[in-house]
Amino acid sequence: MTPATPLDLHRESVRPEWIDYNGHMNVAYYLLAFDHATDAVLDRFGIGKAYVAAENRSVFVVDAHLTYAREVTEGAPLRFDSLVLGADAKRLHLFHEMRHAEEGWLAATAEFMLLHVDLATRKTSPFPPEVAAALTQQAAAHAAGPRPPQAGRGVAPLDPVKSDRSPG
Repeated sequence: MTPATPLDLHRESVRPEWIDYNGHMNVAYYLLAFDHATDAVLDRFGIGKAYVAAENRSVFVVDAHLTYAREVTEGAPLRFDSLVLGADAKRLHLFHEMRHAEEGWLAATAEFMLLHVDLATRKTSPFPPEVAAALTQQAAAHAAGPRPPQAGRGVAPLDPVKSDRSPG
């Protein structure tokens, strides 16, 4: 498998049931769409749904961070660009950009830390050697490019001194 930068593995459109009372995609469905993109990455590396059924091992998300740049509305075509920011024996660090598939603008990002788990023991376990090698190779290819500015960020606390305390 030749590393690609970034991985372009998933596309879908904003479904009508994903729209909230504000007329745009509800926050919960951004996470769902990013989960679909994650599944595509896992399938590429042979650790998706078929792997779980055959090996009784899987990956669990243990940390997630989403950022929102621009709203998307019903029917908008979406493209997900995915980066492997890092991988070690048991962990996978993924980053996705959600973009408008036709116009290219950034709608949102998601960053996930995943752990490889033996489902019989419900404890972490090492990736199979061939998977670990492929993930390491992909992470090295992605490390050669620019790091997304949203990667590694958390939610910044409000500064009460700078907050506007005046009513309305």
